[in-house]
Amino acid sequence: MFLFTKNFDEQKARAMAGLRKALEEGKVDEDIIPLLEKINSLENYFTTSSCSGRISIMEMPEFGDKVNAEWLGKWHREVTLEEVLDAIGMHSKGQLWFLVRSPIIHVSARTMEDAVRILNLAINCGFKYSNIKSISHKKLLVEIRSTERMDVPLGENGELWVSREYIEKIVAIANAQLRRAKGKLKKLEEEINSGR
Repeated sequence: MFLFTKNFDEQKARAMAGLRKALEEGKVDEDIIPLLEKINSLENYFTTSSCSGRISIMEMPEFGDKVNAEWLGKWHREVTLEEVLDAIGMHSKGQLWFLVRSPIIHVSARTMEDAVRILNLAINCGFKYSNIKSISHKKLLVEIRSTERMDVPLGENGELWVSREYIEKIVAIANAQLRRAKGKLKKLEEEINSGR
């Protein structure tokens, strides 16, 4: 069994300082803050990064080149058709993608038993893609992640390949996916609150 007691407490203190700074700068998705606070209040865990789930419009020079990609629109909430169309209207070069990403939370655990406990809790709350991301003498990291995801190509080099009606449909699906994902975050928070 991996034990990180002294090193773990030092890492947690540094992570909490980083989270406080990110909160002060408004860099943390508001709707995930209560869950992060709950996880971080537990003695054997701390969060290292998080996203509450998002819908976005991205312009990429070519598929997979996220380093040189540009966000034309990014929302950590449900979106309107008009917001999406406005973002699409900014497209001029490269490939245009409509993307949905599920919530993701990285949690450092003190022991393997702690890691398995939070992993099982997350999976039972619907975060089916959760896993133990890293195991070493330096860290034990659990990735809490769900299944909601969309990767829809919309056009290229300023040309739109799809109709307004099609965009309206994928926006509705994306909003439904995001609603479901946010519901899982609330469920996880409730389960942790109940001490299970």
